[in-house]
Amino acid sequence: MIDLVLIGIGTGNPDHVTFQGAQAIRTADLILIPRKGANKTDLAGVREEIIRKVTDTPPQIAYFDIPERRSQEGYLRGVDEWHDIIALRWQEAMARHPEARTVALLIWGDPSLYDSSLRIAARLDPQPNTTVIPGITALQALTAAHAMPINEIGAPYLVTTGRRLRDEGWPSAADTVAVMLDGECSFQILDMADFDIWWGAYVGMPEQILIKGPLADVADEILRTRAEARARHGWIMDIYILKKRGN
Repeated sequence: MIDLVLIGIGTGNPDHVTFQGAQAIRTADLILIPRKGANKTDLAGVREEIIRKVTDTPPQIAYFDIPERRSQEGYLRGVDEWHDIIALRWQEAMARHPEARTVALLIWGDPSLYDSSLRIAARLDPQPNTTVIPGITALQALTAAHAMPINEIGAPYLVTTGRRLRDEGWPSAADTVAVMLDGECSFQILDMADFDIWWGAYVGMPEQILIKGPLADVADEILRTRAEARARHGWIMDIYILKKRGN
């Protein structure tokens, strides 16, 4: 049986990797690294840098290509089929190294928060023995970068996606919402005068960009800055927190 280790590596800063994560990298027989197209080679490069930093004798590396996600049949079905294909890519990569008994993937952020690695692992046949090593999430990195607590005293907060914010609007019972996976800046649907925002891109990386303030005042700056950064790097990862004003 294969031992599959999903290692949370934080948000692009090699110093985010825990001692436990570093030890798992050093003891792996094989590390799978995704490739997401020519414009996103930085993402593979960060993983390679982490491996070089934690060990002088790196394990074998096997690359696999991430397919494009199809959405013609609806979002959930498209994601489900996409995961099936990625699981097949994992199995093909591992099959090229049949001697490897411990296989690791370096997971951006943490495998538990808006990441599909555990769902993909569940599709492997035969099923591996899966271990998860937690990492710093983009949400943690954002709140640290802005030096802010996400919740008010004794109060809850909601973590959601840009798609749900667009489709469903502001959650009625929430005063604080963290929004992930939002390529369309869905805060634009809101009555901007009612909210403050804490936004960040490439959080934890040398390229980090932070903007905060009343949403009505900084929304255009975020849109412009985001577009410029994406054009410059060829990709962008960003996240933001919204709070109702007066809370």
